[in-house]
Amino acid sequence: MRATLATMQSRLNATPHLLRLGRLFSETVLLEVDGAEYYLTFRDGRLEQIAEGPSRKTPWRFALRTDAEALAQFWQPLPKPGFHDLFGLVKIGRGRIDGDILTLVKNLRFFKEFMALARPEPRTEDLA
Repeated sequence: MRATLATMQSRLNATPHLLRLGRLFSETVLLEVDGAEYYLTFRDGRLEQIAEGPSRKTPWRFALRTDAEALAQFWQPLPKPGFHDLFGLVKIGRGRIDGDILTLVKNLRFFKEFMALARPEPRTEDLA
């Protein structure tokens, strides 16, 4: 998981439109996958730090909690319905969002596109 997050971090730095979208986003987000905690600290739209938990001392603004299988489905080139979106994961019971929902909603496009950075580009045979 740590390697995937590092890849997402480098892809974020290479995506100018996403950096522009997140330029006002400076928060710490908790990503919990199968009980393992990852604290993602964003500063002006850049992922500055990835810290592994658990930590009761690290404050976070909102949390996305899911399981590894659901996240693997989310990261498919063309995910199935329900796995295509963060709120889709919540709707099908495979994810939960906690904390300051307003901050998430204000930065929804940025965070959703950031989370999708681990998806490989769809191949032409996937599109048929």
